[in-house]
Amino acid sequence: MIFADTSALYALLDADDAAHARSRAFFEDDPPPLVTHNYVVVETTALVQRRLGPAMVRALLEDLLPALDTRWVDEELHRAAVSALLAAIRRRNSLVDWISFEMMRRDGIRSAFTFDRDFAAQGYAIVP
Repeated sequence: MIFADTSALYALLDADDAAHARSRAFFEDDPPPLVTHNYVVVETTALVQRRLGPAMVRALLEDLLPALDTRWVDEELHRAAVSALLAAIRRRNSLVDWISFEMMRRDGIRSAFTFDRDFAAQGYAIVP
């Protein structure tokens, strides 16, 4: 199982994104099951709506996300990520990133479909 991050989901939808071709090739090459969480869905939806418009929001929500296992962040996971964020407040990782790292750690997920190098800095393999 591979975690899907905002950067990769956005790159799939934006043909002008520098990582679009690599992202599409990975996604269309029958990747292992992909998982994300609802905070990534919110973050990606806001980014796509602001930069790409409503048609691409529909593509994200109706075409792309159904192919992923989207998990809901519970109170325990949220609190753990908030604690990690506050402990590392001088770093640039967002709350969404900390939720992702904590979820991956808890679920034993070692790889992320992302173009965000912060995942590698946390010890995760990045694909593609």
